[in-house]
Amino acid sequence: MVDRSNANERMPRAARRAVLPLLAVAAVAGAFALAGCTTGTDTLPAPVVVQLDDIDGETIEVVDGNVIDLAGDDETSTEWGAEIEDPAIVEFTPGADDGSAQSNPGLTATAVGTTAVTLENGATGDTISFTVEVVPVASGS
Repeated sequence: MVDRSNANERMPRAARRAVLPLLAVAAVAGAFALAGCTTGTDTLPAPVVVQLDDIDGETIEVVDGNVIDLAGDDETSTEWGAEIEDPAIVEFTPGADDGSAQSNPGLTATAVGTTAVTLENGATGDTISFTVEVVPVASGS
């Protein structure tokens, strides 16, 4: 049988002081690890990136609250406009170019449902028609 009542007396004072910061670091690391845990409902998946050349006639599925990045037009990305059958379901964001950075046009899913979308490029005259289906965020994921 080992007597542990005097364990602190047998551990040198310098060793006891070295252990305390290590315990503090472990506690903080554990708190950060737990803070990184989510219930699955407070984060969205990555944006849905589609190529403009590939979506004509297609149906694009997106989770409510997420975005569709309309990629693939580096020359006239700011010239795209959208006609949305039901603007309560998706909202269009035009492309932008401030001289130092360029962003693609996109759609933000604002409500569960399905809507037709027609994009038209004012510079080229290109037209693309497709359907967007907005689905609810999966609970407990």
